[in-house]
Amino acid sequence: MAAKIILLNGVGSAGKSSIAKALQEMTAEPYLHVEMDAFLGMLPEALQENMPGFAYKTSWEDGKPSVTIEAGAVGRRAMQGMRHAIAAMARQGNNLVVDDVMLDGGMAQYLELLSDFAVFSVGVLAPLDVLEAREGARADRLPGLARWQFERVHKGVVYDLEVDTSALSPLECAERIQAKFHL
Repeated sequence: MAAKIILLNGVGSAGKSSIAKALQEMTAEPYLHVEMDAFLGMLPEALQENMPGFAYKTSWEDGKPSVTIEAGAVGRRAMQGMRHAIAAMARQGNNLVVDDVMLDGGMAQYLELLSDFAVFSVGVLAPLDVLEAREGARADRLPGLARWQFERVHKGVVYDLEVDTSALSPLECAERIQAKFHL
């Protein structure tokens, strides 16, 4: 039986990891949780905020920070490698729930690489003010990432399902995903 892959796409702090963990507890078959943050964490510390890894530049919009992310050659290879690793895991028969912030055609790359599998795309949404509040409450986030990602992450992407984490708990989002895709 071919692997099933759930692609959770949303701005950082939207609730993707919490939804993935809830899904793992309720699906009939086991699903591995693949987090973009785990792949970013593989980079040497010196490249976490420097080229050729990733560079972050803060500007201001409406009196609030907006952090632009620029990927260098090593950063781009790491993200491309992540997508290929996910395809390799699926080829081994692993069901996956992927938690990613897809920019610059990331969803199209996934859909191409995963064309042999059952892929379910889920947009994980919340209003910007909610995302910024969550981001501010987390020590592992740069203030302004949500603002910059907000208009970019979902641009041009058509999802099989969208969930709003400002209106639904992670468990309720997971229940909707499970019901929609018969997991």
